[in-house]
Amino acid sequence: MRPITAADLMNPRVLTVREDLTIRELANVLTENEISGAPVEDRSGKLVGVVSLTDVVEALAEDDEEDDDGIEGGETDRGAFFVSEWRDDTMSREEIEELGLDDAELTVAEIMTPEVFTVREDTPVSEIALAMIQNHVHRLLVTRDDRVVGILSTSDLLGLLVEERE
Repeated sequence: MRPITAADLMNPRVLTVREDLTIRELANVLTENEISGAPVEDRSGKLVGVVSLTDVVEALAEDDEEDDDGIEGGETDRGAFFVSEWRDDTMSREEIEELGLDDAELTVAEIMTPEVFTVREDTPVSEIALAMIQNHVHRLLVTRDDRVVGILSTSDLLGLLVEERE
């Protein structure tokens, strides 16, 4: 019997966004699809980072908190896309409007997290679990030739455990 791999567990339906979207466009895409973040691709479709609504809010907060010497606030160690658990952390249209994104000219490339956590389709489930534990993340992107082909979450691994019990 062959080992269970990322290809067996992954969700192949992954919404990606382009790095040249404005944060207003990004917020609209995430809200319309009721998701909190997405992988970021360049014009050629190559994975270049991840972005979340948290990144949008932090970017706007840093912009507001910029002090007289022009130094902005610190950065997070890893993007919220990977570390947030699956929960209802999306935003409503009204909440997006309150952020005041109409005047925001920032692009996804400027606010995204370039560090991505990926596995290949043939990665065994034991290595997937280890990668999540070692990197303290709840999501991994599944890639083939630097292109996103799926996504895995801790929920997918838990689902596997439930199936084995039945």
